[in-house]
Amino acid sequence: MAVVTAPKPPRRKGAGVTIRGRRLFVPYSFVAPFFLVFGVFGLYPLIYTFWVSLHDWDRLSGDAGFAGLDNFRDLFADPDFYNATFNTFSIFLLSTVPQLILALAVAWLLDRRLRARTTWRALVLVPQYVSVVAVALVFSQLFGRDFGVVNWVLEHLGLISDPVDWTADTWSSHLAVSFMVMWRWTGYNALIYLAAMQAVPRELYESAMVDGAGRFLTFRRITLPSIRPTLLFTVVISTIGGLQLFAEPFLFDSQANAEGGTEHQFQTLTLMLYKYGFINNDAGYASAISWVLFLVIALVAALNFYLTRRLSGSDR
Repeated sequence: MAVVTAPKPPRRKGAGVTIRGRRLFVPYSFVAPFFLVFGVFGLYPLIYTFWVSLHDWDRLSGDAGFAGLDNFRDLFADPDFYNATFNTFSIFLLSTVPQLILALAVAWLLDRRLRARTTWRALVLVPQYVSVVAVALVFSQLFGRDFGVVNWVLEHLGLISDPVDWTADTWSSHLAVSFMVMWRWTGYNALIYLAAMQAVPRELYESAMVDGAGRFLTFRRITLPSIRPTLLFTVVISTIGGLQLFAEPFLFDSQANAEGGTEHQFQTLTLMLYKYGFINNDAGYASAISWVLFLVIALVAALNFYLTRRLSGSDR
Protein backbone atom coordinates (compact mmCIF):
# COMPACT_ATOMS: atom_id res chain seq x y z
CA MET A 1 0.00 0.00 0.00
CA ALA A 2 1.48 3.30 -1.04
CA VAL A 3 2.05 5.90 1.63
CA VAL A 4 0.70 9.27 0.70
CA THR A 5 2.62 12.20 2.21
CA ALA A 6 1.09 15.57 2.64
CA PRO A 7 2.60 18.20 0.42
CA LYS A 8 4.87 20.72 2.09
CA PRO A 9 3.40 24.16 2.40
CA PRO A 10 4.83 26.54 -0.12
CA ARG A 11 7.80 28.50 1.23
CA ARG A 12 7.14 32.15 1.33
CA LYS A 13 9.38 34.31 -0.76
CA GLY A 14 12.06 36.00 1.34
CA ALA A 15 11.59 33.70 4.40
CA GLY A 16 15.21 32.47 4.19
CA VAL A 17 16.50 36.01 4.11
CA THR A 18 14.42 36.87 7.19
CA ILE A 19 15.76 33.89 9.17
CA ARG A 20 19.35 34.68 8.23
CA GLY A 21 18.76 38.30 9.17
CA ARG A 22 17.46 37.29 12.59
CA ARG A 23 20.46 35.04 13.18
CA LEU A 24 22.77 37.93 12.40
CA PHE A 25 20.79 40.46 14.40
CA VAL A 26 20.32 38.51 17.64
CA PRO A 27 24.02 38.38 18.71
CA TYR A 28 24.42 42.11 18.08
CA SER A 29 21.29 42.87 20.08
CA PHE A 30 22.87 41.24 23.15
CA VAL A 31 26.04 43.37 22.96
CA ALA A 32 24.24 46.55 21.85
CA PRO A 33 23.69 47.84 25.44
CA PHE A 34 27.45 47.87 26.04
CA PHE A 35 28.13 49.88 22.87
CA LEU A 36 25.29 52.23 23.74
CA VAL A 37 26.66 52.90 27.23
CA PHE A 38 30.21 53.16 25.88
CA GLY A 39 29.10 55.63 23.24
CA VAL A 40 27.29 57.86 25.72
CA PHE A 41 29.76 57.74 28.62
CA GLY A 42 33.01 56.93 26.82
CA LEU A 43 33.20 57.89 23.17
CA TYR A 44 31.17 61.10 23.32
CA PRO A 45 33.12 62.61 26.27
CA LEU A 46 36.37 61.69 24.52
CA ILE A 47 35.39 63.48 21.31
CA TYR A 48 33.92 66.43 23.19
CA THR A 49 37.08 66.80 25.29
CA PHE A 50 39.14 66.98 22.10
CA TRP A 51 36.79 69.68 20.79
CA VAL A 52 37.20 71.68 24.00
CA SER A 53 41.01 71.31 23.80
CA LEU A 54 40.92 73.24 20.50
CA HIS A 55 39.23 76.24 22.13
CA ASP A 56 40.03 78.92 24.66
CA TRP A 57 37.44 77.58 27.08
CA ASP A 58 36.82 78.81 30.60
CA ARG A 59 34.94 76.35 32.80
CA LEU A 60 32.71 79.08 34.21
CA SER A 61 32.20 81.52 31.32
CA GLY A 62 32.32 78.97 28.49
CA ASP A 63 33.84 79.07 25.01
CA ALA A 64 35.89 82.19 24.24
CA GLY A 65 36.81 81.26 20.69
CA PHE A 66 38.67 78.74 18.56
CA ALA A 67 42.35 78.41 19.51
CA GLY A 68 43.50 75.59 17.26
CA LEU A 69 46.52 73.76 18.65
CA ASP A 70 47.58 76.62 20.93
CA ASN A 71 46.72 74.68 24.08
CA PHE A 72 48.92 71.79 22.95
CA ARG A 73 51.76 74.16 22.01
CA ASP A 74 51.58 75.82 25.41
CA LEU A 75 51.49 72.44 27.09
CA PHE A 76 54.61 71.13 25.34
CA ALA A 77 56.41 74.38 26.22
CA ASP A 78 55.41 74.14 29.91
CA PRO A 79 58.20 72.86 32.22
CA ASP A 80 55.55 71.71 34.71
CA PHE A 81 54.22 69.26 32.11
CA TYR A 82 57.57 67.50 31.78
CA ASN A 83 58.03 67.49 35.55
CA ALA A 84 54.57 65.96 36.01
CA THR A 85 55.32 63.38 33.30
CA PHE A 86 58.55 62.38 35.04
CA ASN A 87 56.78 62.14 38.40
CA THR A 88 53.99 60.03 36.88
CA PHE A 89 56.36 57.49 35.33
CA SER A 90 58.61 57.43 38.40
CA ILE A 91 55.79 56.69 40.84
CA PHE A 92 54.26 54.25 38.35
CA LEU A 93 57.46 52.20 38.06
CA LEU A 94 58.28 52.35 41.78
CA SER A 95 54.82 51.11 42.71
CA THR A 96 53.74 48.80 39.88
CA VAL A 97 56.82 46.62 39.35
CA PRO A 98 57.32 45.65 43.04
CA GLN A 99 53.56 45.40 43.48
CA LEU A 100 53.09 42.78 40.76
CA ILE A 101 56.14 40.78 41.89
CA LEU A 102 54.94 40.82 45.50
CA ALA A 103 51.40 39.91 44.43
CA LEU A 104 52.76 36.94 42.50
CA ALA A 105 54.71 35.77 45.55
CA VAL A 106 51.66 36.15 47.84
CA ALA A 107 49.48 34.23 45.39
CA TRP A 108 52.05 31.44 45.22
CA LEU A 109 52.04 31.15 49.01
CA LEU A 110 48.23 31.18 49.18
CA ASP A 111 48.09 28.45 46.52
CA ARG A 112 49.79 26.03 48.89
CA ARG A 113 47.97 23.92 51.44
CA LEU A 114 47.72 26.20 54.44
CA ARG A 115 45.57 26.15 57.53
CA ALA A 116 42.69 28.65 57.43
CA ARG A 117 43.29 29.29 53.73
CA THR A 118 39.97 31.10 53.33
CA THR A 119 40.84 33.48 56.16
CA TRP A 120 44.23 34.31 54.68
CA ARG A 121 42.70 34.91 51.26
CA ALA A 122 40.10 37.23 52.77
CA LEU A 123 42.74 39.16 54.71
CA VAL A 124 44.68 40.12 51.60
CA LEU A 125 41.61 42.06 50.45
CA VAL A 126 41.43 44.15 53.62
CA PRO A 127 43.14 47.17 51.95
CA GLN A 128 40.30 47.22 49.41
CA TYR A 129 37.75 47.66 52.18
CA VAL A 130 39.50 50.75 53.56
CA SER A 131 38.76 54.15 52.07
CA VAL A 132 41.61 55.70 50.12
CA VAL A 133 41.22 58.82 52.24
CA ALA A 134 41.84 56.81 55.41
CA VAL A 135 44.81 55.11 53.76
CA ALA A 136 46.33 58.46 52.81
CA LEU A 137 45.83 59.84 56.33
CA VAL A 138 47.45 56.82 57.94
CA PHE A 139 50.43 56.82 55.57
CA SER A 140 50.87 60.56 55.99
CA GLN A 141 51.28 59.93 59.71
CA LEU A 142 53.58 56.95 59.16
CA PHE A 143 55.84 59.04 56.91
CA GLY A 144 55.67 62.12 59.11
CA ARG A 145 58.92 64.02 59.60
CA ASP A 146 58.95 64.50 63.38
CA PHE A 147 56.76 61.75 64.80
CA GLY A 148 56.48 59.28 61.92
CA VAL A 149 56.90 55.58 62.61
CA VAL A 150 59.03 55.07 59.49
CA ASN A 151 61.63 57.62 60.60
CA TRP A 152 61.60 56.16 64.14
CA VAL A 153 62.33 52.66 62.80
CA LEU A 154 65.04 53.87 60.42
CA GLU A 155 66.73 55.84 63.21
CA HIS A 156 66.73 52.86 65.58
CA LEU A 157 68.22 50.67 62.85
CA GLY A 158 70.96 53.25 62.33
CA LEU A 159 70.06 53.82 58.69
CA ILE A 160 69.50 57.57 59.10
CA SER A 161 70.85 60.16 61.54
CA ASP A 162 68.33 62.96 60.93
CA PRO A 163 64.59 62.63 60.31
CA VAL A 164 63.61 62.47 56.64
CA ASP A 165 61.07 64.99 55.38
CA TRP A 166 59.30 62.59 53.03
CA THR A 167 57.20 65.25 51.31
CA ALA A 168 60.07 67.68 50.66
CA ASP A 169 62.28 65.61 48.35
CA THR A 170 61.42 64.10 44.97
CA TRP A 171 62.57 60.53 45.56
CA SER A 172 61.41 60.31 49.17
CA SER A 173 57.92 61.52 48.25
CA HIS A 174 57.79 59.10 45.32
CA LEU A 175 58.72 56.22 47.61
CA ALA A 176 56.10 57.19 50.17
CA VAL A 177 53.33 57.43 47.57
CA SER A 178 54.50 54.16 45.99
CA PHE A 179 54.25 52.32 49.31
CA MET A 180 50.72 53.63 49.66
CA VAL A 181 49.78 52.29 46.22
CA MET A 182 51.48 48.93 46.82
CA TRP A 183 49.72 48.41 50.14
CA ARG A 184 46.35 49.10 48.54
CA TRP A 185 46.60 47.01 45.36
CA THR A 186 48.97 44.11 46.07
CA GLY A 187 46.29 41.92 47.64
CA TYR A 188 43.86 42.62 44.82
CA ASN A 189 46.34 41.47 42.17
CA ALA A 190 47.36 38.52 44.36
CA LEU A 191 43.80 37.16 44.31
CA ILE A 192 43.68 37.53 40.52
CA TYR A 193 46.90 35.52 40.24
CA LEU A 194 45.59 32.99 42.76
CA ALA A 195 42.44 32.40 40.71
CA ALA A 196 44.62 31.76 37.65
CA MET A 197 46.88 29.39 39.59
CA GLN A 198 43.87 27.44 40.86
CA ALA A 199 42.90 26.73 37.24
CA VAL A 200 46.24 25.07 36.45
CA PRO A 201 45.73 21.27 36.33
CA ARG A 202 47.14 19.60 39.45
CA GLU A 203 48.33 16.68 37.34
CA LEU A 204 51.09 18.86 35.90
CA TYR A 205 52.50 19.50 39.38
CA GLU A 206 52.23 15.83 40.34
CA SER A 207 54.09 14.76 37.20
CA ALA A 208 56.80 17.36 37.84
CA MET A 209 57.23 16.16 41.45
CA VAL A 210 57.55 12.57 40.25
CA ASP A 211 60.33 13.72 37.90
CA GLY A 212 62.11 15.34 40.86
CA ALA A 213 61.33 19.00 40.13
CA GLY A 214 61.35 21.34 43.13
CA ARG A 215 58.84 24.04 44.00
CA PHE A 216 60.77 26.86 42.36
CA LEU A 217 61.29 24.89 39.14
CA THR A 218 57.63 23.93 38.92
CA PHE A 219 56.69 27.55 39.54
CA ARG A 220 58.99 28.71 36.74
CA ARG A 221 58.22 25.94 34.25
CA ILE A 222 54.54 25.26 34.94
CA THR A 223 52.87 28.07 36.89
CA LEU A 224 54.24 31.09 35.05
CA PRO A 225 53.61 29.75 31.51
CA SER A 226 50.10 28.68 32.51
CA ILE A 227 49.07 32.10 33.84
CA ARG A 228 50.59 34.22 31.04
CA PRO A 229 47.22 35.69 29.95
CA THR A 230 46.53 36.77 33.54
CA LEU A 231 50.00 38.30 33.83
CA LEU A 232 49.37 40.25 30.65
CA PHE A 233 45.99 41.42 31.95
CA THR A 234 47.40 42.70 35.25
CA VAL A 235 50.31 44.43 33.53
CA VAL A 236 48.01 46.33 31.18
CA ILE A 237 45.46 47.20 33.89
CA SER A 238 48.18 48.27 36.33
CA THR A 239 49.71 50.44 33.62
CA ILE A 240 46.42 52.20 32.98
CA GLY A 241 45.76 52.71 36.69
CA GLY A 242 49.33 53.69 37.55
CA LEU A 243 49.52 56.43 34.92
CA GLN A 244 46.17 57.81 36.12
CA LEU A 245 47.27 58.03 39.75
CA PHE A 246 45.44 60.85 41.52
CA ALA A 247 44.03 60.16 44.98
CA GLU A 248 47.22 59.02 46.71
CA PRO A 249 49.49 61.96 45.73
CA PHE A 250 46.63 64.44 46.12
CA LEU A 251 45.90 63.36 49.69
CA PHE A 252 49.58 62.91 50.58
CA ASP A 253 50.05 66.66 50.24
CA SER A 254 48.99 68.36 53.47
CA GLN A 255 47.80 71.40 51.51
CA ALA A 256 45.64 69.28 49.17
CA ASN A 257 45.88 71.94 46.43
CA ALA A 258 46.94 69.70 43.52
CA GLU A 259 50.40 71.27 43.45
CA GLY A 260 52.11 68.04 44.50
CA GLY A 261 54.37 69.66 47.07
CA THR A 262 55.98 73.08 47.32
CA GLU A 263 58.10 72.45 44.21
CA HIS A 264 55.73 70.05 42.40
CA GLN A 265 58.00 67.18 43.43
CA PHE A 266 55.19 64.61 43.31
CA GLN A 267 52.65 66.30 41.05
CA THR A 268 51.36 63.76 38.53
CA LEU A 269 49.66 64.44 35.21
CA THR A 270 46.22 63.86 36.71
CA LEU A 271 47.00 66.33 39.51
CA MET A 272 48.08 68.87 36.91
CA LEU A 273 44.88 68.22 34.96
CA TYR A 274 42.80 68.73 38.12
CA LYS A 275 44.66 71.95 38.93
CA TYR A 276 43.99 73.59 35.58
CA GLY A 277 40.51 72.18 35.10
CA PHE A 278 38.93 72.64 38.53
CA ILE A 279 41.08 75.21 40.31
CA ASN A 280 42.21 77.50 37.49
CA ASN A 281 39.01 76.76 35.50
CA ASP A 282 40.98 76.53 32.24
CA ALA A 283 38.99 73.76 30.58
CA GLY A 284 40.77 74.07 27.22
CA TYR A 285 44.23 73.58 28.70
CA ALA A 286 43.00 70.78 31.00
CA SER A 287 41.41 69.02 28.02
CA ALA A 288 44.72 69.17 26.17
CA ILE A 289 46.40 67.56 29.19
CA SER A 290 43.75 64.84 29.30
CA TRP A 291 44.21 64.01 25.61
CA VAL A 292 47.98 63.84 25.92
CA LEU A 293 47.56 61.61 28.98
CA PHE A 294 45.14 59.40 27.03
CA LEU A 295 47.63 58.99 24.19
CA VAL A 296 50.50 58.29 26.60
CA ILE A 297 48.49 55.61 28.42
CA ALA A 298 47.40 54.00 25.14
CA LEU A 299 50.98 53.97 23.86
CA VAL A 300 52.50 52.55 27.07
CA ALA A 301 49.72 49.94 27.42
CA ALA A 302 50.23 48.84 23.79
CA LEU A 303 54.00 48.66 24.35
CA ASN A 304 53.52 46.56 27.50
CA PHE A 305 51.15 44.28 25.63
CA TYR A 306 53.63 43.86 22.77
CA LEU A 307 56.64 43.23 25.00
CA THR A 308 54.75 40.77 27.19
CA ARG A 309 53.55 38.82 24.16
CA ARG A 310 57.05 38.75 22.71
CA LEU A 311 58.56 37.56 25.99
CA SER A 312 55.85 34.93 26.34
CA GLY A 313 56.49 33.71 22.81
CA SER A 314 60.27 33.59 23.27
CA ASP A 315 59.93 31.35 26.35
CA ARG A 316 58.12 28.63 24.44
